[in-house]
Amino acid sequence: MTQRIVSRGLTIFTIVWLGQCVSVIGSGLTSFALGVWIFERTGSATQFALIGLFAVLPRVLLSPLAGAIVDRWDRRRAMILSDTGAGFSTSFLVLLLFTNRLEIWHIYLIVGTSAAFSTVQWPAYTAATTLLVSKKNLGRANGMVQFGKAAADILAPALAGVLIHTIRLEGVILIDFATFIFATVTLLLVRFPKPQSTIAGKAETIPLKQEFTFGWKYIYARQGLLGLLVFFAVVNFLWGMVGALIVPMILGFATSDKLGVIISIAGFGMLVGSLVMSIWGGPQRRINGVLRFEFLSGICFLLLGLRPSFWLTAMGAFGAHVTIAIVYGSNQAIWQSKVAPDVQGRVFAAQQMIAKAASPLAYLLAGPLADDLFEPLLATTGLLTESIGQIIGIGSGRGIGLLFIMMGMIKMAVTVVGHAHPRIRFVEDELPDALDDISNTPPL
Repeated sequence: MTQRIVSRGLTIFTIVWLGQCVSVIGSGLTSFALGVWIFERTGSATQFALIGLFAVLPRVLLSPLAGAIVDRWDRRRAMILSDTGAGFSTSFLVLLLFTNRLEIWHIYLIVGTSAAFSTVQWPAYTAATTLLVSKKNLGRANGMVQFGKAAADILAPALAGVLIHTIRLEGVILIDFATFIFATVTLLLVRFPKPQSTIAGKAETIPLKQEFTFGWKYIYARQGLLGLLVFFAVVNFLWGMVGALIVPMILGFATSDKLGVIISIAGFGMLVGSLVMSIWGGPQRRINGVLRFEFLSGICFLLLGLRPSFWLTAMGAFGAHVTIAIVYGSNQAIWQSKVAPDVQGRVFAAQQMIAKAASPLAYLLAGPLADDLFEPLLATTGLLTESIGQIIGIGSGRGIGLLFIMMGMIKMAVTVVGHAHPRIRFVEDELPDALDDISNTPPL
């Protein structure tokens, strides 16, 4: 009987996972195509980085509301709302393109609207995974989630690079809209179990506006989770800087087709990491998977900025993305096993809000730092041309390369500090598990 319950839960999870994978690939097509479209028309790293800002800012501001909605609603319906809203935002972008009215500010607004709907999706999807997958398989399930993102990182740039020249940007975005429909259909085919009530969940059966702070209070009372959250806030800031500037840096020494290849190689790295995580499930002590592979990621950041070399950059991007799947899978498995299922919507929303709170700052700072400070330092007549420039090169993109090297060094230092913090290092020992060995029974 136990085996039947677990198998049914895995079947439902796989159906939902497939729909979300397809949707992520479609979103990746649009993201890559819009990024190239903006940078080719403006040549501005700042305007390019603003896409990332508008993609992440709603997730920070609206996460408390999203978490309360997820815990109050059926989580499947919350995911349907998210996919439907994001799909309509994409269709509006298509309308502007076909009427030849699309402006750059329209893109920022539409990306922000789509991100607002997507704010509901992440805590709902993560909390639903806890209901469908047994505790021991959470690492593998999170590896599967990262596999979908890796597939998008591999396929989207390569496909978008070809499609944007054949069916143009309008066709690419129409494909994205179709993937939202597919994801919604897969959700309509299944039902999710309801989480069992806990004392923590019942204590917070209060008006919606008073639930906004519950996730934060829950985390604050558990210092190991709080320390882990602060650690990831810093790490996400560093990733935000790199994510905002990687395209301008590569285009400083390579063409757009080589850019697509490097991004695809990075996606292949995430694919490899995801496959490893899906089969392996991560180390027995999951915190080791977080800290050790995050340190390795810092080394990969150094490689990204070291020289204007296609293969060196590709190697750094590949390695950094291998670590993402293992770090994410290990970290999320810790949270899923330590947080009561009926409050995971609010807690995971607070986790998302705080962990990503520094990302908007990264996107705001990235462009000006690159355009006004670091790039001039390593221009042909820059202040560092005769010193650091002799090691990492000079010219377009080299200032960003220097910034990446600094980000890598900071990341390694932060990881060492995180390992030295006892609440982080012993988070799995000090906090009791909130899950049984078997996930909740899926509805028949």
